[in-house]
Amino acid sequence: MSADAHPVPVLLYHAVMDDPPAWIAEFTVTPRQFEAQLDAVRGSGRTPVTIGTLAAHFAGRAPLPPRPVALTFDDGFADLPGPTAEALARRSLPATAYLTTGAIVPGGASLLPPAPMMTLAQARVLEEYGMEVGGHTVSHPQLDTLTQPALHRELALSKAVLEDALGHRVVHLAYPHGYNSRAVRRAARAEGYETAVAVRHAFSSERDEAYRVARLVVRRGHTAADVETWMRGEGARVAPYNDAPRTMGWRFFRRAVAAVKGPVFAG
Repeated sequence: MSADAHPVPVLLYHAVMDDPPAWIAEFTVTPRQFEAQLDAVRGSGRTPVTIGTLAAHFAGRAPLPPRPVALTFDDGFADLPGPTAEALARRSLPATAYLTTGAIVPGGASLLPPAPMMTLAQARVLEEYGMEVGGHTVSHPQLDTLTQPALHRELALSKAVLEDALGHRVVHLAYPHGYNSRAVRRAARAEGYETAVAVRHAFSSERDEAYRVARLVVRRGHTAADVETWMRGEGARVAPYNDAPRTMGWRFFRRAVAAVKGPVFAG
């Protein structure tokens, strides 16, 4: 790691609830865990920022503040505009929420299994709490397995739906389950997104890629002590780095499956 590649923790949360559906349980923390982890972030001395702040840095518009940290939330589970947003607001912690529009619009088409979800109308509530809203596609597919027309639809339609609900541009994207490729990244830029976050379970950095921002996945087994370790810049590698051959091989396999079965849930 070069001297200027300082670790920037970008935490990835999903649901915060005591009794989650089995399919999302591994990526769910309890409210008690969440409160303790937020206290660890707040007590770390890091500067909380949104993905928009990282975007400004990557675009050369502004430097990053000292020792930044970002909190992100994927999908749009029901807890988000309620107790989760309230817990963040009590600690003056900004965050970025990525919403799967097909899962939060009545009668929407989504590959997400059943779960308690927020509504599209509540996207404004997130902003009232100081959260930034980004897109997470329409149906939550493996984007790097889609045809070009299908990829365009997933990126463009979810963006349009959110912009109509919020009354302003939506310029941040999260790839479902982090799945992306060069073609997907080019498409994200072409559709007008300014950043896109992946997963990678790694730190981001000042030198990270604007359309493949690395995040640390918070799982149900992670404790406040784990978060404290991440806040020290320890416990994971630092992006940017190239995809491993194993990752590329897995992508080819998934594309073959999608060619036979059609769009596949990213999860």
